[in-house]
Amino acid sequence: MRQPRDTLKNPQQELRIFRLRSLLAVVIVLLLSGLLAGRLFYLQVVQHEKYSTRSEKNRVRVEPLPPTRGLIYDRNGELLAENRPTYNLTLVRERVDDLDATLALLVDLLDLPADQVEAFRERSRQRQRPYQPALLMSDLDEEQIARLAVNRHRLPGVEVEAQLLRYYPDAEAMSHVLGYVGRINTEELQRVDAGNYAGTHFIGKTGVERFYEDTLHGQAGLRKVETNARGRVLRELGHTDPVPGENLTLTLDKGLQHLAVDLLDGRRGSIVAIAPQTGEILAMASVPGFDTNQFVTGIDVASYRALQQDIDLPLFNRAIRGSYPAGSTIKPFMAITGLRDGEITPDEVIYDPGYYQLPNDSRRYRNWLRWGHGRVDLERALEVSNNTYFYSLAHELGIDRIHDSLAQFGFGTRVAADVYGQGTGLLPSRDWKRARFDQPWYPGETLSVGIGQGYLQITPLQLASATAVLANRGDWVKPRLVRETGDAPMPLDLDDTPPDVELEHAEWWERVVSGMEQVLSGNEGTARRAGAGLEYRMAGKSGTAQVFSLGQDQRYNADELKERLRDHALFMAFAPVEDPQIAVSVIIENAGGGSSHAAAPARAMTDYWLLERDHGEIPPEEVADEEADIEGEG
Repeated sequence: MRQPRDTLKNPQQELRIFRLRSLLAVVIVLLLSGLLAGRLFYLQVVQHEKYSTRSEKNRVRVEPLPPTRGLIYDRNGELLAENRPTYNLTLVRERVDDLDATLALLVDLLDLPADQVEAFRERSRQRQRPYQPALLMSDLDEEQIARLAVNRHRLPGVEVEAQLLRYYPDAEAMSHVLGYVGRINTEELQRVDAGNYAGTHFIGKTGVERFYEDTLHGQAGLRKVETNARGRVLRELGHTDPVPGENLTLTLDKGLQHLAVDLLDGRRGSIVAIAPQTGEILAMASVPGFDTNQFVTGIDVASYRALQQDIDLPLFNRAIRGSYPAGSTIKPFMAITGLRDGEITPDEVIYDPGYYQLPNDSRRYRNWLRWGHGRVDLERALEVSNNTYFYSLAHELGIDRIHDSLAQFGFGTRVAADVYGQGTGLLPSRDWKRARFDQPWYPGETLSVGIGQGYLQITPLQLASATAVLANRGDWVKPRLVRETGDAPMPLDLDDTPPDVELEHAEWWERVVSGMEQVLSGNEGTARRAGAGLEYRMAGKSGTAQVFSLGQDQRYNADELKERLRDHALFMAFAPVEDPQIAVSVIIENAGGGSSHAAAPARAMTDYWLLERDHGEIPPEEVADEEADIEGEG
């Protein structure tokens, strides 16, 4: 039987369904429209300032303008550090699609040696502020610039910038005192004002460049530019000029500095000269030096390794960090200590049999002249550099009083006001030895310190500074390297200047100075050869510092020793005696006797400064060196 077929429609039901679906569609459309309108309102009204600023930043870019680094002059206006125009290669990472591919292309175009490729890549990844260019290479030559220009379309984000590059006309002679600038590294970026160094690729690394970095650098400027979608500048919208760094006028005399280097004649050592009345450092030479211009553009690996491995240590600043036994140059300061503390008088005489013995001790501490100098007073003890006199004085004073007195002359401290990296040497004491070695201090060690041996270590800068205090008869003027910043002179009186060294009787200064004058002018003076023909009064003291100790019965023979085991030659001097204009310290490593090797350079320095001419080096005298046979110093 057939089922009845439902052929009737239900229009009302279909209408309800249609209306329901239409209503739902309208609700959905209204909701979406509301959400869209709300979002548009939020973006256009609520967040208007934020997104308008972002839009402006996409179109307007702020670019830093690095300041011009200040120049450095010597006291006579001779240029020591200048800025030369050059072309640098920079890269903005944010504009580079494929950094590795771009770097590979640059390496190929610039034809970089294999040992420089890694450093080149490392510079590109150095952390920078967004859109701040990273310095990849300095001082591009014309061929490299041409290659980059031809391939510019393949190098988005890479630019060749014209900038000023530091240059040192007297690089090697001034290497240690001026220092140098180099590329800013990550650590340095963290300690400087990032805004002020935006766009700056170089910073002072050592020497004057490092100490006066804030003065020399200046203040960065900026400019606002409009760019297109590719980041290319369309027009400039605003400009704030950078403030250039201030120029420095140093206390150094370029001619005297070159003379000091020439007098050392390639021998390892240092010469420092100071104007006692003002504290101005006139020369501060350390030999060997190095070419600082190599470090400005980035020294290659092979050259840097050669400097590091050089046995003569050209990167080491001997003038401020070299520590040497003082030798007999310490004796004038010991004499001042003995007079002030009442342990000696200027006319007191001792008898020197050629040695000194501690009470209840059979050991003999020998004078350099084995048969002795006989009757010796203060002035003769300085003139002939008698060890026995100063052994006896050291024993009477004791190490504690010696330490405290020598500290007043600046030994064991950083003496200069504005010299970066200066060392302290070593001024030993009873407490120091206990802390360092957990051992007591022995009387024999006091005797060694009394003639400038043993644990005592000084720097050439300290010796020159102490000589200046002695020349001033106890008045302290702190040594300094900068004479003027811009047009403003540096003050002479500094807050941290040590107190003056005072004596009960002013004439005691003159007695010590008289003994030092006899070193150069007396019949028995150890440096009388260097003092021949003086046109002014000069006071000095020679010293010969042992590199290693001799046994009680051993004699020093330089010919039997390797060159680097021979004695150091020292000399300190000032002139004129009545109105000191220059104080000098000379230390020549492994040269032998101070009187025969270091006195002549000191004389040449004072001649140049006082007479404005260079006599050259005076031939050494074939005489016994005053400490050549020091024995039994413990």
